[in-house]
Amino acid sequence: MTTAMGAALRRIQFGNALSAFGNGFTVPFLFVYVARVRDLGAVTAGVVLWAFAAAALVVLPFTGRVIDRRGPLPVVLVGSVVSAVGSLGFGLATSAPMAIVSSGVLGAGMAVIQPALATLIVWCSSTTTRSRAFATQFFLNNLGLGIGGLFGGLLVDTAHPGSFTRLFAIEAAMFLVLAAIVATVRLPRTVAIEDIQDAPEGERIGGWRALLADRSMVQLCVLGAVMFFACYGQFESGLSAYATDVTRIQPATLGVALAANTAVIVIAQFLVLKPVERRRRTRVIAAVGLIWTVAWLAAGASGLIHGHQMWATGAIISTYALFGLGEALLAPTVAPLVADLAPGRMVGLYNSAFALVKQLALAVGPLVGGILAGLGLYTPYIVMLVGCSLAITVLSLRLGRRLTPVQDSPMRAAAVSAPSAETARVVAAA
Repeated sequence: MTTAMGAALRRIQFGNALSAFGNGFTVPFLFVYVARVRDLGAVTAGVVLWAFAAAALVVLPFTGRVIDRRGPLPVVLVGSVVSAVGSLGFGLATSAPMAIVSSGVLGAGMAVIQPALATLIVWCSSTTTRSRAFATQFFLNNLGLGIGGLFGGLLVDTAHPGSFTRLFAIEAAMFLVLAAIVATVRLPRTVAIEDIQDAPEGERIGGWRALLADRSMVQLCVLGAVMFFACYGQFESGLSAYATDVTRIQPATLGVALAANTAVIVIAQFLVLKPVERRRRTRVIAAVGLIWTVAWLAAGASGLIHGHQMWATGAIISTYALFGLGEALLAPTVAPLVADLAPGRMVGLYNSAFALVKQLALAVGPLVGGILAGLGLYTPYIVMLVGCSLAITVLSLRLGRRLTPVQDSPMRAAAVSAPSAETARVVAAA
């Protein structure tokens, strides 16, 4: 990595961390804010959250092509401004239509920021440094969300709507700070946007058809859908319902479990980085499937021993902690793999496609989990998610058979090629 790449990457990571800090002020309180503080009811709150997800699903299919044609910087700038407008509108919303529209605007803005930032990180890193760059982003995201949530909890007062308006105003300001920081970035890009636009017809950016023809990427998207469904898609629906209804823990204990999840991510992220970099990415993902299998079995066991409250509570907290360990392993693995699968002129499209898969899983996951919880079908629920976790292991091992050594283990491939290159230089000198 060059000095220019490092400087640009540090600015991008700093802006991303501040944006996550701003998100932390509002994310834990969205449902309560709409349903109780603005007194719009639980149904309206559900529609508002649905609008947030739906807007992301609408814009993501088009985001990748724009990133690849115009570059990620303008997309981050536009997404940040749109997100700031949506956040401020959310804080001022006093009616259901305004809350729904503001949620949609905020969801659309945040959706386009994610793949654009991922593309910026790809542009400012090399194959061998990419895992560390994405691990740092994930670490800062979680740290920012956690600190923001802590400060938000201290500032908020459900009896005073103005305190929530203040939170959304802080979030909006952080989006504008992200835009200001990214606007100062000077990208060390080897292929300029003008070069892409002027390339011969056969070498220009491919579209969705080209992506869907890439069987490795399609398999990775299927794997990603199962991963996001089995973990993130259950945090706020099926798993929390199971913990309170079956394990019978107090709702406040869920906060402790989520804190354990965040703590494991923050502590483990850089401890696991070097071991992960030395191993094949698909083997690491396969290990995550096994870890999450144990996590769901622990959740199931907590329901069987709910009469022993201390042990049952410990099992649920362990479930969230094991999810955090899996997330820490995935951060330096999955996003860099998406980038290394992408042709040079389609990085934005590949990042957007994977973000779209994640968003779909996050929409379907709570729906399925909520339905099974509402019907009281908790045993099939746990069995389903144990099966999904095992499927992660199987799918990742199958994907590994299709990948090249550079795609699956770039550090090992670089270590193998380095002696060969040195030998070639010695022979040439002789």
